[in-house]
Amino acid sequence: MISEDVKAILAGLREFSGAVAGKTFLVTGGSGFLGSWICDILVAMNAKVICVDNLSSGLKNNIGNMVKGGRIQFIETDVSTFDTNEHLDFIIHMASIASPPLYQEYPIETLDANILGTKKMLELARKNNATMLFTSTSEIYGNTEKIPTPESDYGYVNPHGPRAVYDEGKRAAEAYCYAYRKKFGAKARIARIFNTYGPRLDAKQTTQYGRAVVKFIGQALSGNPLTVYGSGDQTRSFCYITDMTIGLMKLLLMPNLDGEVVNLGSGEEITILGLANKIIKLTGSNSKIKFEALPEDEPKRRRPDLGKAKKLLNYESKVTLDTGLKKTIEWLKER
Repeated sequence: MISEDVKAILAGLREFSGAVAGKTFLVTGGSGFLGSWICDILVAMNAKVICVDNLSSGLKNNIGNMVKGGRIQFIETDVSTFDTNEHLDFIIHMASIASPPLYQEYPIETLDANILGTKKMLELARKNNATMLFTSTSEIYGNTEKIPTPESDYGYVNPHGPRAVYDEGKRAAEAYCYAYRKKFGAKARIARIFNTYGPRLDAKQTTQYGRAVVKFIGQALSGNPLTVYGSGDQTRSFCYITDMTIGLMKLLLMPNLDGEVVNLGSGEEITILGLANKIIKLTGSNSKIKFEALPEDEPKRRRPDLGKAKKLLNYESKVTLDTGLKKTIEWLKER
């Protein structure tokens, strides 16, 4: 399944083959869900890849075959203290815990990866005249009332709450990218990523709030109740991994986009309760719905305005939610 998806991504990036082959890419968080897919694509496009990850939320197995085959240099360390004298052409800074239970367990580490780590990567980009992509998040919009949400929205975020270490860490990192761009001309681009799912989402997170798709699938396949928080009328827009990877790579590689901030995701909005019921149906499960208290500062709606991505990148999500869920269900069934 992953091989088929990699082929689909490569087909969507065919025009960029010459910009990647032979170049050196540093990928932080490269053993994580998104990062490992990026590493897959870079290796397939004949790039030299250096992966930095402290394995706080990533899994080395995600890139194990590439490491064993000598196609990736893996360095297990913290991005906030990492440095290198190796020449870099591109930097993709993805290192960060993204699941609420984990970043609430490791709040300082989450802040450091996003703030100190981003400064470290910007310094490396400046030293190497490298192009850097910082992966930000839709969470910087907080509880916005602008739906679909454009990049011009400032967001409505609580800086003193349980989600602040992630939300404000990403916002501060974006400010660092802006400052380095203005002061030093750093070639930084920012992707604001909306919910993404697909093969390699850590099956351990089926018990954790914050990864609704993989959690619901795990509960449904086990015959356990699907845990929905609040009434379940909060919405999200879920993007399949192939569409997200193509968008990220385009934002990194297309010329004349330095300084741009671009939403990436799916425009297909669904309630969390609707998602739970859909997964019960697709898995053929007899699971019921169990409602629990809504976590503090839970965003009410999430749907990106993708007009800028369409204009600058010719980007649009092509994999429907039903299709992506079926693939993800099959992947988790095998495990």
